[in-house]
Amino acid sequence: MLWRAACSSPVRSCDVEALASEVPDNGGVYLVPAFSGLGAPHWDPYARGIVAGLTRGATGGHLARAALESIAYQVADVLDAMRVDSGLKIASLRVDGGASANNLLMQFQADLLRVPVVRPQVFESTALGAGFLAGLATGFWSDRNQLSSIWQMDRVFEPTMSKSQADSLRAGWNKALDRARSWES
Repeated sequence: MLWRAACSSPVRSCDVEALASEVPDNGGVYLVPAFSGLGAPHWDPYARGIVAGLTRGATGGHLARAALESIAYQVADVLDAMRVDSGLKIASLRVDGGASANNLLMQFQADLLRVPVVRPQVFESTALGAGFLAGLATGFWSDRNQLSSIWQMDRVFEPTMSKSQADSLRAGWNKALDRARSWES
């Protein structure tokens, strides 16, 4: 399957997943990657990145897990804002990009959002989209409907975590966000 190609890259994102999988949870450790402030929906240019909740029991696995989970928390924050603004319910989330190769992250994303997360067989959608546009422009494909039949699902991640556990984790994330905010005001 194409999504496994990420483990052969020099970055070795699969190593992060393996390290994060060594622990059953984040151990109360949260990473807020506000390296240039917080973007949507928080909009705080003075926020700074932090690691919160470290104890003597924290391991590299907890840090790796906190880093992966921070991606899911940020996506959840943006989607919550979209839900409020649009009034629409999100039935599922289609993912793409290199991070979508990470099974732990995709499962955690489904658990936080409480909706299925759908991963395609080809997760590099930017390159695929450029190819689709070129094919449409040259007449290789006749219309967009033909392209939608090419998309194929690799896997669906269904929520398995209880709502109360997801809410508790989100509360920890929000506490860490509060610590990161207005650092440089």
